[in-house]
Amino acid sequence: MSAPWGLMAEFATADELIAAARCAREAGFAHIDAYAPFHVEGLAEVLGFRPRHVPIATFVGGLVGGAGGFFMQWYSAVVDYPLNIGGRPLNSWPMFVPVTFELTVLGAALAAFAAVIVGSRLPRLRAPVFDAPDFELATRNRFFLCLRSDDPGFDEGRARALMGTLKPIRCTELRA
Repeated sequence: MSAPWGLMAEFATADELIAAARCAREAGFAHIDAYAPFHVEGLAEVLGFRPRHVPIATFVGGLVGGAGGFFMQWYSAVVDYPLNIGGRPLNSWPMFVPVTFELTVLGAALAAFAAVIVGSRLPRLRAPVFDAPDFELATRNRFFLCLRSDDPGFDEGRARALMGTLKPIRCTELRA
């Protein structure tokens, strides 16, 4: 029989979920997933979530969009099709500001969206957690904690023992 994909525990309250996540983190588990029907204050910190990639990707996307917009306008006005209209300089940067600003915002937004999608490992149309009994209650009134087997510190016996001490409503083994 193959090794499990993870172990899923079901809890009735958000406080139980936070306490369980804290115990799992203190026990040395690094890859912990939590599912809740609403935002649970403090859960992200307990799980070790740190938004690192989205701000950097947003900044880089904004720089690339702004630089690309400015270069596109500069190239077309100065190099490709220069027109001397009314004696104004070919590189009249104030007229380039609106398009540069808009492309900066567009580039930053697209990069932020892509970083969130990639960082969330989406699109994932099928995941083993969907096979957990009553998992659809995660959108209504139940809280779930999953210890994944791809965690370097995952040991099935130790994970089962930890789940037993957390007193969940139900503990389920997930298979890929």
